[in-house]
Amino acid sequence: MATERMPNPATLFPEARAALIAVGDAVMGEGIDARLLALTRLRAGQINGSSTGVADGADLARRHGAAVEQVDTVAVWRQTRWFSEAERAALALTESVTRLADSPDAVPDEVWDIAAKHFDQRELAALLLSIAVANATDRLAVPTRQQAGG
Repeated sequence: MATERMPNPATLFPEARAALIAVGDAVMGEGIDARLLALTRLRAGQINGSSTGVADGADLARRHGAAVEQVDTVAVWRQTRWFSEAERAALALTESVTRLADSPDAVPDEVWDIAAKHFDQRELAALLLSIAVANATDRLAVPTRQQAGG
């Protein structure tokens, strides 16, 4: 018999949960469209196999005005026409940052250079912090088997 999983660890440490939320809130309104941040949240959740990350990212993206086509196809963004060059740069960066262990050069110069063409240093920092928070929340939700809608 498997041991029952604990609730999300962040709920047991309210200060830690508040800190994660505060980092996410701090980058909002820093030049990166909230819709784009939500799409990167959704993409990170897909990569991480996080039902809560996918559900939260999709919900946020819709609430911030993402087109249905974008929400539906963010996993295959390279094969669609529904994403701008800046959005593509942010999604490529999200994938590289989320998959750090998959390559010895986790964020290749090409990915970084394209992102840097579309975002200034402050915007890149906001994007990286947002991606980091998405990955942190997924890494708390997945091992404890948190379920979307639960």
